[in-house]
Amino acid sequence: MQSHGSLLSNLKKIFLGKSRDLHDPSLFQHVTLTAFLAWVGLGADGLSSSAYGPEEAFLALGSHQFLSVFVALATGITVIVISYSYSQIIELFPSGGGGYLVASKLLSPKVGMVSGCALLIDYVLTITISVASGADALFSFFPQSFLDYKLYFAIFGVFVLIVMNLRGVKESVVPLVPLFLIFIATHVFIILYALISHLFNFSELASTTINDMNRSASEVGILGMLFMIVRAYTMGAGTFTGIEAVSNGVPILREPKVHTAKKTMLFMAVSLTFMVIGLLLSYLLFNVQHQPGKTLNAVLYGVIANDWGTFGTIFLFIILFSEAVILFVAAQAGFMDGPRVLANMAADRWFPTRFSILSDRLVTQNGVLLMGIAALVTMILTKGSVRLLVVLYSINVFVTFFLSQLGMVKHWWEVRKEVKVWLRKLLINGVGLGLTTLILVSVVIIKFFEGGWITLIITGSLIALAVLIRKHYEDAHKHLKELDDTILPAVTSSIELLHASSTPNSENFNPNDKTAVVFVNGFNGLGIHTLLSVIKTFPDTFKNFVFAQVGVVDAGFFKGSAELGALETKIKDDVNNYVNFLEKNGYHAKGYYSIDTEVVDGSVNLSELIMKNYPNVVFFGGQLVFDRETFFTKLLHNQIVFAVQRRLYHKGYPFVILPIRINLNEIE
Repeated sequence: MQSHGSLLSNLKKIFLGKSRDLHDPSLFQHVTLTAFLAWVGLGADGLSSSAYGPEEAFLALGSHQFLSVFVALATGITVIVISYSYSQIIELFPSGGGGYLVASKLLSPKVGMVSGCALLIDYVLTITISVASGADALFSFFPQSFLDYKLYFAIFGVFVLIVMNLRGVKESVVPLVPLFLIFIATHVFIILYALISHLFNFSELASTTINDMNRSASEVGILGMLFMIVRAYTMGAGTFTGIEAVSNGVPILREPKVHTAKKTMLFMAVSLTFMVIGLLLSYLLFNVQHQPGKTLNAVLYGVIANDWGTFGTIFLFIILFSEAVILFVAAQAGFMDGPRVLANMAADRWFPTRFSILSDRLVTQNGVLLMGIAALVTMILTKGSVRLLVVLYSINVFVTFFLSQLGMVKHWWEVRKEVKVWLRKLLINGVGLGLTTLILVSVVIIKFFEGGWITLIITGSLIALAVLIRKHYEDAHKHLKELDDTILPAVTSSIELLHASSTPNSENFNPNDKTAVVFVNGFNGLGIHTLLSVIKTFPDTFKNFVFAQVGVVDAGFFKGSAELGALETKIKDDVNNYVNFLEKNGYHAKGYYSIDTEVVDGSVNLSELIMKNYPNVVFFGGQLVFDRETFFTKLLHNQIVFAVQRRLYHKGYPFVILPIRINLNEIE
């Protein structure tokens, strides 16, 4: 009968795929994206906003819809400016320059944390609004009686995306390429058809727009008219949210990463500008009006395809289906970049470190699950209402845009003596800073009283939580540093302690002698404390000592072969330091190490290898014990040693956990 563990392992392989081989020389070719695939996976976030961004902007104008010409032009210019300024961020941060990293390095870590928290909330909303809008697009084709099932469909869609992303980045993108191409082809066709069929009506459009401007100015004044344009522009600001995804996603792009990223950015900027301007003009040319249960795009497509008979019906379904799919693809930006931001912040101790760990499929599994669950909760609470989600959306991304551009302007000013073209670069990011500042202020003011305050409260709460977590880690680090400062200097003078027990001769090595296997995590006070505790607690017991360490490949190291090589070298050096220390004191010592994405599985594999060479072993591990053990401390400090102990117990291997107590006043 198959064991429970084997069954789970087989199910995992079926749904998520086999584990990646970290020593495969072609690994990064398999898991990274070309510019085209990145355009599908990352650029789709911006392109998909054409399903709701232009609609919200158009409807916000009410009866003054011809003013949407100015909204379209302003939106197109904004996309180009922000994209160009982000290309400079990509050049300056070739290993990945999302809003969190840019603000952290160019402004300050705390400002970066604010930017990162804003991005995390924005990516959760990206997933939610993309899937909800996709459901709206698809259900626009069906009778209104089907609308009762739309929320369930959206919830199921988020669940499917979670599973796909647990398989890996490339695996979640490649199957969607044909549908992405269908979306591009059908939407380019419909926009070109709308524009070409009204080619001789543009003079009338210009005349009507001027008349509408005059009418609006006479009714509400010039300032009132400008306010309507700004408000409509602001309500459609979700259009810009996908631009940041490319710079943040550089680590998952194919070499040369900078070239691939800039090419992806160009694809996205051109296609997004065309879509937004084209759709807003098409609404005007066909006098599209809102219809209950249908998106504005669906109304437009229906009006155009109405006279095409059976072909029109088929075309309408295909274009709406492709729109729904592209919106689901857009949710990828949240799943691809959200966990990456979370992993970077976790590596810097703003969030629990477990969020920086990769799964055996080389994805930030905990981050994917967190983003997915948060999106599911948001979907249920908002009932999948795109109108409500649009209000909550886009505020946070402009916080990140603003801080990133501010950091870049500051950088170019500081290096003006070293960089010849600093003025041109400063002007580019300066224009981006001015534009994003204007939009941020407008978005906050206009959306605040319409429900945007909810986003700000949630983001503020997340920032407060990050501050608390960082403070706890800093306090713990301070105590661990005291442990290092107390023990490490004494290592070289601790021969007397070691010789107070028996002092075996390493030349009389016998692998069958009693052997202590000590799991360590770097050459530090914690590891030395554990080793000395073994010798002190079990005097005259162990003749051989083995040190085992698993180097965890987290999001910070998984950027290229060089990073993996550096990690392996560091792990090897750490283990050798322990071995050299004991060999100088007459003990036989040996080190075993490996790199893995999961420390528990890696530790078990090392244990089995050690058991083949040393049959008479006892395993040891140290564990921090706080004076006040709470759920908070358990969440922030991994319980890996207990998990390893349980796994080895099941195999019949003895494992002893030695406590290293930390309290506010002393270290024991």
